[in-house]
Formats: sequence, structure tokens, C-alpha cells
Amino acid sequence: MAEEHLIPPSDRITSQLTASLLAVAFLTSFGSSMLYGYNLAVVNSPAGYIKDFYNKTMINRTGAALTEETLTIIYSLTVSIFAIGGLLGSLIVGMLVTRFGRKGTVVKTTMLVFIAGSLMGFSRICKSPEMVIIGRFITGIHSGISLSVVPMYLGEIAPKSLRGFLGLVPCIFISTGVFLAQILGLHELLGKEEYWPLFLSVVVVPTFVQLMLLPWFPESPRYLLIEKDNIHATITALKWYRANCNIQAEIEEMQEEQRSLSTLETLSVWKLVRDDTVRWQVLSVVVINIGMQLSSIDAIWFYTNDIFENAGIPPPEIPYTTAGTGIIEIVAALVGVNLKIRVFNIDVCVWIFIASSRFISPQAQLSFMRYISVCCVIGIIAGFCIGPAGVPFLITAELFKQSHRPAAYIIGGSLNWVSNFTVGFIFPFMQMSAGAYSYLVFATVCFSVAIYVYFIIPETKNKTFMEISQMFSRKQPIMDTQGLILGDQLQLKKMNGYGGLENASLDFNSSSSYRN
Repeated sequence: MAEEHLIPPSDRITSQLTASLLAVAFLTSFGSSMLYGYNLAVVNSPAGYIKDFYNKTMINRTGAALTEETLTIIYSLTVSIFAIGGLLGSLIVGMLVTRFGRKGTVVKTTMLVFIAGSLMGFSRICKSPEMVIIGRFITGIHSGISLSVVPMYLGEIAPKSLRGFLGLVPCIFISTGVFLAQILGLHELLGKEEYWPLFLSVVVVPTFVQLMLLPWFPESPRYLLIEKDNIHATITALKWYRANCNIQAEIEEMQEEQRSLSTLETLSVWKLVRDDTVRWQVLSVVVINIGMQLSSIDAIWFYTNDIFENAGIPPPEIPYTTAGTGIIEIVAALVGVNLKIRVFNIDVCVWIFIASSRFISPQAQLSFMRYISVCCVIGIIAGFCIGPAGVPFLITAELFKQSHRPAAYIIGGSLNWVSNFTVGFIFPFMQMSAGAYSYLVFATVCFSVAIYVYFIIPETKNKTFMEISQMFSRKQPIMDTQGLILGDQLQLKKMNGYGGLENASLDFNSSSSYRN
């Protein structure tokens, strides 16, 4: 193991990035994470057609058309109920990953996509707006599960030097999903009135590809060893995912965590919230997930066309302008991965949001201001993708041990989706009442979260889960510490206060054999 320290970091990463790891990262992201991005943006282009469908259906049923306010409320519900489904999915993900495993959960929940796609695809034939709303709700459940379980799965199968890279692959596919929805929404493709049900149901295609291929790959080694205590399956999975790596050392690291959890069962959400030893981790997950959604990025994805219309962009140019933002989004996501940006570096977004609120309103007087508004929106998207996009789900996997992780994902996912619903539902009304000044609210949130992240969250790159847990233990003073050396490797510490270790736990000395 000593020779490993002489290898440059970039070479170590390349040598550990196997075809199997890359295939799983792309496959799970393609069939799950990409659908989240697609469903965020898919309601943007056909909004007028869907509203017209709702209105005509109500005329046929009741003989009276919907008022503009009622139609806005129903359509806002159609958009935001996706987040309600996501909330439900995030609440049950802990139970699913414990029972079926990480990969098993991804595979088994694909059925939700086929049900939702069928409902939305046949909604116009059945003259049922309810089918659209229910379909959106079910796709939200799938996305709520996927947004938690995919980063959890990738974070557990990746070596520590690759966790950041693989954890951001879903972010790239989320951006790709948004761009795909923007491209397919062009009038030349599926942007015509007769095609909008097909446009909504296209999500079944990538899910089918995932369902055919993903079952051939192994389950998470950490899940197999720590939760199922299946050493043989763990070794098999590690051999599948690793190359030129000391598998024994990695198994010993997992066994260390398993020993520390030997007297614990998987924590419930209530027990996790009450656990003083992970107070700062839980608070960090809360702040990051709420901050991600209240940055208003989803409002931009949901209502891009409306934002550009209010900015004075000519209607024929709006779909192509929107598609252009999707290209910027993918490029920014790739740049974010390559630069290895530090956790939740959102201060870039803050000032762009402030610029947006400053410039988005005067375009009626000055024609060139509309293009400044477009640049501001592009800047928001680029800043988000370079910085915070994908980080909440990646950091949740890194901040918690195996017994705490499912409950942590439930907390983070729930808050993420509640915030998503809040922004998606109230944003049209905020624009009606406050106009450009509504962006100042989002700017304030971004700035506050950036300050918290800068001062509170430590760097987690190339750290084991146990090492990250111990870094957080230094956030609060240790009231009483006494050491007892057991041989050359174990040091027993009595800790009173916040920390990643229990009140009486084993702290492995840096000279432990598995790190040599």
C-alpha cells in the first residue's frame, strides 16, 4: 500500500475507474436521474396545449370554461404535484433500500415509470386531465426514490477517490434530461399540439433500457457486507467493480464500520433527529437541501418559457432560447465535474440572481435588456450546475455511517421535495405580485447557504466514511477525554458532546494496519 502514495492522484483515479463502475454510473443515471431532469422541464413547452386541454374538457363536462385564476391554480398543481410525489418517494426510500438493497430498489421501482407513462400517454384519448395529474404524481414518486438511492448506490460502490466524480454523474444526466425535454419540445419534433401526450410519456424508453441491463450488475458491496453480512457476495462485487486495488484493505475498512455498528440497528428518522452525535450532519443536510430548491432553479426549469416571455423575448424565439440554456447547463455540469468544485460552491449563483432581479424588468423600455435577462438566466443555470447541483444527495451519502444513511436520505429528500413543491406552486403568483423583485428572495437564500457551507462543512474528498464522521466530531468541544491504549491499534475514548463516534466507541489509530 505504501507505493500507492507515490502515484499522482489523477493516475490513481484513472486506474480505479473501471468499465463496470462507469457503466453502472451511466446506466442508473440514464434510467433514473435523467428522468428527473426531463420531468422538471417537460411541462414547460406544452403548457399552452395542456391548459387548453383542461379548459376544453371542463367545457364538455360542465358547459362552462375555467377562469384564468382557476386554470393557473390547476396547471400549477399539475407542475408541482410532481414534487408531492417526490416527497412520498423520499419518505419510503429508507424502507426500500433496507429491504431490497440499493440496486434492487432502482430495478423494482421502474414499474412506476411505466404506469405513469401509460396514464399520461392516454390522457387525451380518455379526455381525463386527472390522468395527467396522477401520472405526474407517480413520476414524482419514482424521482423521489431515484434521487436518493442512485447517489447512495454510486457512493457505496465507488472507491473513496472516485466518490465525488461518480456522485456528480447523475447531475450531468439531470441536465441532459432537461435539455432533452427542451429539444423534443421544439415545434419541429414533439412540440405540436397532437404530440404532447407522447411528449410526456417518452420517459418509459430510458427506463426500459435500464430495466434490461442493470440487473446484470452486482449490489452495493457495503450493503452486502454491513447489512447482509455476506462476505462472499461482497468479495465478488468488489472484484467486479475494482481493478489494481487492495480488496482486503477495503473489506477491513467496511468491517471496521460494521464493528462500530454491531450494537446498533438502522436508525429511524425520529432517532436520527434526536441523536446528538450527528447534530451538525443533520443540520447540514437540512440547510443544503432547502437551499438547493429555494435557489429557484426549479422555478426556472418549470417556467423558462414564461420567464423569457415576461422578459420580452419574441414568442417564435423562445423555444430555441430555452434549448440554448439546456446546452449551457450540460457544459456547466461537465465543467463542475472536471474542476472538482468544493461542496455547494453557490456563491457564484448569488450575484447572478441579484443581477437578474436588477435587470429582468426594464426590458420593455430598452430592447437590448431582454438579452441581458437571457444572459442572467443562463448564468443562474451555469452557476447552479458548476456548484450545488447534485451535491445535496452526494454529501448526504458521505456525512453518515451505514446505520444513519437511510434516515438521513429521508430527511434530506423530504425537505428537498417540500421546497421544490413550494417554489413550483408559488412562483407564478410571485411573478404576478412582485415581478423581478421576487428574485431577491432567492438571492438571499443562496447567500445564506453559501456562508453556512463555507464555515461549517469540511472537505470530504478522499476521506473514508469513518474519517468524515470524526471530522465532524471536532465541531463541538469534547468535555471529557481519556485514552486507553489497547495494543498498537485501538484507543478507547470517552466523548461527551457532538461527534461521529458513540459515547464509548473505538477510534482506530492512524497506524492501523489497514491504512498502511
